[in-house]
Amino acid sequence: MAKSRSTKTKTKRPLLKKITNIATKVFLYFLMVSVLWVLAYRFINPPITLLMVLRNIERKSDGKPFKTEKEWVDFEDMSDNMKRAAVSAEDQLFLKHIGFDVKAIEKAFAANAKSKKVKGGSTISQQTAKNVFLWPGRSWIRKGFEAYFTLLIELFWSKERILEVYLNVIEMGDGIYGAEAAAQAYYGKSCHKLTKAQAALIAACFPNPIRWTPKNPTRYIRHRQYLILRNMNRLGPLDF
Repeated sequence: MAKSRSTKTKTKRPLLKKITNIATKVFLYFLMVSVLWVLAYRFINPPITLLMVLRNIERKSDGKPFKTEKEWVDFEDMSDNMKRAAVSAEDQLFLKHIGFDVKAIEKAFAANAKSKKVKGGSTISQQTAKNVFLWPGRSWIRKGFEAYFTLLIELFWSKERILEVYLNVIEMGDGIYGAEAAAQAYYGKSCHKLTKAQAALIAACFPNPIRWTPKNPTRYIRHRQYLILRNMNRLGPLDF
């Protein structure tokens, strides 16, 4: 009887060791690939995101043609108004934090506990990590990966690069991605020519660019535009 138990224990140990070794290798491989991926995008502009792919699948299922309007614009060629509008609308502490705004997260958590309407507390860094490296959704697993990639881009990218990527890949309308495509679609001009009011109106639609559009702004969006313009005047220079 004792010999039988000893044999079972010896059988379990090699299996457990094998599983542990496989898990360790997978973990180390993920670390290596993710770090190299983030480092590569420090110099290479992301050609496409998973959200763009998923949106086109949705369009196809709805009987619509594929649509991905985007045009990369280097940071120095973007309107300062667009940069300031994005920071004023989404993350006024962008230049001060290291990827996370703890107070904003606490406020969002408290608000979500009292209401069924989900309120986000993500920084521009978190949104960039999500848009570039992950899939849309609100699961805790996705949030965990988001936090990990946020730390990586804060570590390996500059704030200037984070904002540049953010403003080039963020969804800004149905099949419209990035500031340049949005400026062309809504105002027929390049994003480096956007006025304060135009940039603020585009940024006002960031939370749900499929529902809201600068072409037909609701009273709520006009109010958000007003608040963003006020924040832009208070923000001061963006010193990268």
